[in-house]
Amino acid sequence: MNDIADIFIVGGGINGAGIARDAAGRGLSVVLAEKDDLASHTSSSSTKLIHGGLRYLEHYEFRLVRESLKEREVLLNAAPHLIKPIRFILPLHRAMRPAFILRLGLFLYDYIGGRKLLPATVTVNLKKSAAGKPLKSQFSRAFEYSDCTVDDARLVLLSAKAAANKGAKILTRAEVTSTSRKGGIWTINLTHNGGKASQYRARTLVNAAGPWVDHIEGISTPTPKSKKKIRMVKGSHIIVPKLYDGKQAYTFQHDDKRVIFAIPYQRDFTLIGTTDMPFDDDANAVEIEAAERQYLCDVTSRYFEKNIEPSDIVWAYSGVRPLVDDGAENASNATRDYVLEYDDQEAAPMLSIYGGKITTFRRLAEEALQTLQPHLGFKAGNWTEGASMPGGDMGYKGLPAFKQAMQQQYSWLEVATLDRMVGAYGTYLPDILGDASATSDLGADFGAGLSEAELVFMKNNEWAQSAEDALWRRSKLGLHLNETQRQVVAAWFEKP
Repeated sequence: MNDIADIFIVGGGINGAGIARDAAGRGLSVVLAEKDDLASHTSSSSTKLIHGGLRYLEHYEFRLVRESLKEREVLLNAAPHLIKPIRFILPLHRAMRPAFILRLGLFLYDYIGGRKLLPATVTVNLKKSAAGKPLKSQFSRAFEYSDCTVDDARLVLLSAKAAANKGAKILTRAEVTSTSRKGGIWTINLTHNGGKASQYRARTLVNAAGPWVDHIEGISTPTPKSKKKIRMVKGSHIIVPKLYDGKQAYTFQHDDKRVIFAIPYQRDFTLIGTTDMPFDDDANAVEIEAAERQYLCDVTSRYFEKNIEPSDIVWAYSGVRPLVDDGAENASNATRDYVLEYDDQEAAPMLSIYGGKITTFRRLAEEALQTLQPHLGFKAGNWTEGASMPGGDMGYKGLPAFKQAMQQQYSWLEVATLDRMVGAYGTYLPDILGDASATSDLGADFGAGLSEAELVFMKNNEWAQSAEDALWRRSKLGLHLNETQRQVVAAWFEKP
């Protein structure tokens, strides 16, 4: 049996990884267990945004929006290679929200979060602006505002990497099968890859299992006296070939009061999402439905000159958001805020995480550690606000100079590949490319700029164990490879 950890975390999504990073940085001993790969469920199924949530202002969630906007700037400084500013075009639609209401909301959006790095909202004449070219002629005016995009799965990975760098133990493909507490100590039983069993002990248990938070409570003895319930809401996204030129994204209003985003994605594609549907099925097998595909195509086609059909979709993904059940009648109106539920039976606390959004994961982690502090008795205070993520230590203002240095050092590498790798790895890039002076120095070429050197790095440093891990979570290169090439990558991982 292992030594007693200060914190055992169940769940390798953004909340679990964020708490592991924060706790390890305070000098606590941490173990994190994820039943599948890191970010293999909800946390890799988002709209890939670090944003305040403009729509949440309609529901008077001012605290959540303010916190999210503040975090947008904190995270942009922490991981500038991974998180990128983007301008959103919000066309004015006469049948939707009035222009003055949108302008008031955007005024609040600009100023309640203490914006410093990103430009403010402006009004755009779509008849004169290049941003209006992809849109139907009926749209003549728009508001243009700032937010950020992110590779959500890599943000989880960087958080886990930061935790591991500070001593945390990260276990993937390790499913918690039962937990029990007695005399101030938790005993946690696991199975690894469906086979080998192990057992850990800890002073506290953090239940960050997302859609499975209720399941973890149910296999714990004694069962927590939780009063909260989760409301599972499915969100689906589609990827289509690039619909327009330009770096801008679009925010489209729909009759049902939802907003749909169209965002440049992976150089050659456009990401469109998301839906909001009640979900009460198996979260392990969530898939987009035909009606969701049609819905996203229909909404987008109402705005773009180019009509989009389900047959245009090259990839789609779905995730389940484990929201707090706040009684909202419509799934779209359910709060995205988070709630922490503390249960201290047997003097061995369980902290269960309900809800949350990727943008506020760092603040959620701080609140989780503040909640556990009286029991664990550590002295270290908050530290993550000014700390960089792995690979992001050049800082937001230092990113252009870093990119230029990499371009000079690795001038032999294709520009698109170098840009992608800088965005994924930041200052870890030389750890992959080393002293190479040609692509042939990087081992086998799998296509789309993916080399054996990069796969080795993913396997040895990023917990990648399969082609799916590498092609769909550590990167999105699966979009750029054909089926034969993907099979070659799969065979590489299967080699002893």
